[in-house]
Amino acid sequence: MAKLEKFSSIYQRACERKGGPDAVELLLPDTLSAAQISEYSDAELLSVMSKRVFQSGFVWRVVENKWPEYEKAFFDFDPFKVLMLSPEQIQDRATNPTLIRHQKKTQAIVDNAYMVQQMTREHGSFAEFIAHWPSDDIVGLWQILKQKGARLGGNTGPYFLRSIGKDTFLLSQDVQAYLKANKLVDSGFTSKSGLKQTQQVFNEYQQQTGLKLAEISKIISLSVGDNHM
Repeated sequence: MAKLEKFSSIYQRACERKGGPDAVELLLPDTLSAAQISEYSDAELLSVMSKRVFQSGFVWRVVENKWPEYEKAFFDFDPFKVLMLSPEQIQDRATNPTLIRHQKKTQAIVDNAYMVQQMTREHGSFAEFIAHWPSDDIVGLWQILKQKGARLGGNTGPYFLRSIGKDTFLLSQDVQAYLKANKLVDSGFTSKSGLKQTQQVFNEYQQQTGLKLAEISKIISLSVGDNHM
């Protein structure tokens, strides 16, 4: 891996592009404490997760507008009740015109309800499991969501975590471009080696700055690409 650029240089570049430190500060994402994340119910987590699955590759606003109907159709996303749906009832929802007609994403709600329920049985609370996962191996949590859940690979799992306030970086196009251009990652971002190298970069920047992973990735993204004022 090539030598890291000083993060102060990245930050300065972001400030120059966006109009100064105050402007950059306003763009930084919020995160929650472990105690706050632990308060989520299984239903709340399943709802956010399912919404992110539907928003992947789709117009986010359309999904947002339809979500109250999803809450009704899936019993406010109570995992136990969702898992009581018959195949015929799932199919009805996958073809319901008031929802989004997508068989695989609709099935993912059920599959992820099973994952949430299993994780709660194993760890006492799915929220607690997420809340106390260490930030220096956040890609490990990505991998668990991908392996145990449905349609949570790519950026969907990380976006779900970001949505509930878990501190995580995001591999946006700008962040990927920066890492590649500076030869900090020599593997694909979907490979274990590539993710390990990426995690190492963020860990080093976190140790260097004391910033959160979410803040680091946002500042990197603001420092490159089309992020001029």
